Amino acid sequence: MAKKELKDVSVSGKKVLVRVDFNVPMKNGTVTNDNRITAALPTIQYLIENGAKVILFSHLGKVKVEEDLKKLDMQPVADVLAQKLNKTVKFVPTFEGSELEEAINSMANGEVILFQNTRFADIIDGNGQICLDDKGQAAAKRESKNNPELGKYWASLGDVFVNDAFGTAHRAHASNVGIASNIAESCLGFLVEKEVKMLSQGVDQPAKPFVAILGGAKVSDKIDVIENLLNKADKILIGGGMAYTFAVAKGDKVGKSLLENDKIEVAKNFLAKGKDKIILPIDNIEAPEFADVEGKITPDANIDDGYMGLDIGPKTVELFTKELQDAKTVVWNGPMGVFEFENYNKGTKAVCAAIANLTDAFTLIGGGDSAAAAIQLGYKDKFTYISTGGGASLEYMEGKVLPGIAAVQDK
Repeated sequence: MAKKELKDVSVSGKKVLVRVDFNVPMKNGTVTNDNRITAALPTIQYLIENGAKVILFSHLGKVKVEEDLKKLDMQPVADVLAQKLNKTVKFVPTFEGSELEEAINSMANGEVILFQNTRFADIIDGNGQICLDDKGQAAAKRESKNNPELGKYWASLGDVFVNDAFGTAHRAHASNVGIASNIAESCLGFLVEKEVKMLSQGVDQPAKPFVAILGGAKVSDKIDVIENLLNKADKILIGGGMAYTFAVAKGDKVGKSLLENDKIEVAKNFLAKGKDKIILPIDNIEAPEFADVEGKITPDANIDDGYMGLDIGPKTVELFTKELQDAKTVVWNGPMGVFEFENYNKGTKAVCAAIANLTDAFTLIGGGDSAAAAIQLGYKDKFTYISTGGGASLEYMEGKVLPGIAAVQDK
């Protein structure tokens, strides 16, 4: 069923609760990258222009210990948002109670408030007390465990709920599922709506040929993705640390490369099921240690004893580029090597460039490190879509239901 979207809902004069993803990087109380704030602006501006009372809330980081209550305060985010909107954003330094209720009840149409970090409810209990376990760790867990009373309480603060936080759509939290289950009307915001449409086009209804590129450290992180994509993709190109488990499954030597011994049988089964669909590296760049030192190129897929593979080699880059040439749909998730090392980021850069230079294809990056790589390399505008949610887009690629979206009302 298609979900209700923002334009399906009347918002004028209504108190509209908007779950945004303002989980931005911070340093010394300053926002260091505001991409996620920018991504939410279309939804916020639409609500302002249509006379809604806009009540925004988000988590920020993981609230584990008492000091996080100072470190992960949302005030700096409110300041950045106010600059971007060129409008006052009232910050309410609490996530429940009379101060928040009074701020909401005194709002005029078109006004915006941002209330405090929803994850503070993981360390502060329903009586307003700091709640820690015997190791000094957050023990209330009201937000992250979807406490029913908290979800009902937040829902009671508004008339309409808009979920515009794709980055948490794979989590059943009080601030998404809890509110959506307890409010008269709910819908998707513009950002989540676009994410769902783009991921659906890339994964559920791909134009053929469809090529998936998977990288990253571990096969175990991508088992469900491979399982799902084997039924949909024409080719699956595998790089990164996960390729070495497949190499052993195929009978190649991997030296002291990253290897998941308990996943070799899984890899063998995938290779048997996928037959010629799965394309593995045919050469590597190896080094004697996990360090940013100059490596050497292997002549074939085998890695020397005492060495570890840290990137795909030039022949593999050529092979992967050739496999991509005729693709009409490309979905990419995970780097091809140790991208943070200057000596081992060439494979990821080359694959990124090969996808970016396709002229007649739908190209999608499923968030995470691949998204960071594409943006860092200046290819942001060369892809059809770059997902804002690493974990959520990965679970979508696995074919899983995302609870934060499922809880929103159907059209």
